[in-house]
Amino acid sequence: MKTMYWWMRWLEYLGVVAFGASGAMKGIRKQMDPGGVLFLGLVEATGGGVMRDLLLGITPPSMFRDPTYALIAIFVALVLTISPLRRKITHNAQRFDGILFLLDTLGLGVFTVIGVRTTIAAYPSTGIFAMLFVGVITGVGGGIIRDVLAGEIPMIFTKHVYALACLAGAAVCAALWHVSPSWAMAAGAVTVIILRVLARHYHWNLPQSKL
Repeated sequence: MKTMYWWMRWLEYLGVVAFGASGAMKGIRKQMDPGGVLFLGLVEATGGGVMRDLLLGITPPSMFRDPTYALIAIFVALVLTISPLRRKITHNAQRFDGILFLLDTLGLGVFTVIGVRTTIAAYPSTGIFAMLFVGVITGVGGGIIRDVLAGEIPMIFTKHVYALACLAGAAVCAALWHVSPSWAMAAGAVTVIILRVLARHYHWNLPQSKL
């Protein structure tokens, strides 16, 4: 159990790094000042977790009980404000888009399964709907806040089978949980990542509403 606990903790750190970098890079793309870049990195890395904890009645949310996650996100975003590194990242637009996509996808997969795990830990007898709903909210919540603050339509509503990939990953994680929590989380995260990569490569999108 102790080994699994530390494995999950490092998985959370990985998700925070990925989302912190993704939010910061969105701020860089929008030509925000360093304060804006740091704030976008922070809210993307912690926003989904705060929404998750409030939904589950976990108060205060974990980011306020353990500031490690917020500090990691701020540090990652701060590193990306360094001028030489920022210029190197943004010099090639195609590479910049690719890095942003990969970071966002990695964070999405990690936080989706963390949402499922947290739901089961808080309410062991909970139903599948709660696991899926909270898993998706944990995955997409930070990105929604990031995009709104950046003045964009949240990606969940427009691009690359975003929420559907989270839903599929959460379902895989929930279905395998009683077999092995560790394997369930790994399989769920990989499911999200694979679906997002395939959706980008093959230009999969849900039909858009038209007047």
